[in-house]
Amino acid sequence: MSSLVDIQKKFLSAPHYAVVGASKDQTKFGTKVLKWYQARDKDVTPVHPRAHRFTSAQKEDELEGLKTIRSIAELSAPTETSISIVTPPKITLGILEKAKELDVPALWLQPGAEDEAVISYIKEHGLENKVIYGGPCILVEGDGIIRSLL
Repeated sequence: MSSLVDIQKKFLSAPHYAVVGASKDQTKFGTKVLKWYQARDKDVTPVHPRAHRFTSAQKEDELEGLKTIRSIAELSAPTETSISIVTPPKITLGILEKAKELDVPALWLQPGAEDEAVISYIKEHGLENKVIYGGPCILVEGDGIIRSLL
C-alpha cells in the first residue's frame, strides 16, 4: 500500500485537476480550493451539478472564469486528472463510484467530505492507494508537497 506522502505526490503530479464542490460562494472551501489551483497555474476544471441545467439565475456554467462541467464523467482526460472533492459525504460516495469506473488516478477528499460509509467504500474497493482522506487539506499541505516534487 502507498504511503500518504506517495499518494499526495501522485495527486499533485497530474497534468489535469478537477474540483467537485466549487461554487459562486467565495467563502466556501470548494471555491478556495479551485482558486488555489488557479494561483499555481494548474489546469483545473470546476465540476458543479448546476452547470448548463437551470435558468440563467441559477446556472453556474462558469466559476472563477473557467468553464464548468456537471459531472466528472465529462472530464476530457479522466485517467490523467486528479480530483479534489469538497462535498457532503453522501455526494462524495457517488463521485468515488464514478471515479473508480473512470480510473481516475488520485482523489483528495477535503476535511468533511467523508464519513464511515465513504471510508468503508474506499477500503472495500481497494482505493486506499488512490484516495487521500481523514483530514489533510490541500490548502494547508499542497505547497509543501509541490516543493518536494521539484
